[in-house]
Amino acid sequence: MEKMITFEKKAYRWMSKNCIVLLRITIGIVFFWFGVQKFFPGVSTAEELATRTIEVLTFGLMGRTVSMPLLAIWEVAIGIIYISGKGLRIGTPLLFLQMIGTMTPLVFFPADTFTVAPLIPELVGQYIIKNIIIIAGAMVIGAHNVGLIHLHTEEGARPTTGQ
Repeated sequence: MEKMITFEKKAYRWMSKNCIVLLRITIGIVFFWFGVQKFFPGVSTAEELATRTIEVLTFGLMGRTVSMPLLAIWEVAIGIIYISGKGLRIGTPLLFLQMIGTMTPLVFFPADTFTVAPLIPELVGQYIIKNIIIIAGAMVIGAHNVGLIHLHTEEGARPTTGQ
């Protein structure tokens, strides 16, 4: 039992030292990966829904030929910022604005995003709803970046919840 407790402490210590960086980099990878796809017409599975959403948000002023390259640049920029950790004060607001756009199909196109709105999402609705995890992660990263969250990594630190 003592070995298990020692292992657990080491594991939590490692998590505490690495969690913010890993969270930041993985969010960056997702944005970079999905953003690059949008540079190539027909590659991104989100292209059709993203295009319709942007058309509604811009009152029809921005079509596919402009919206997809702009969205690709925006998402790749967020990805690079989060992967590098440089420019988070710019990247985090960009991420939040992008997430607003990402969530709007739930309101604009409920027939496409829900089997039974708002309780039973379609696969695309599930994909969109899971972005709340990215939003929460970005909140943690943003608060940590400006010094409002401090991790406790000292030897013998005990978890403050779950006990």
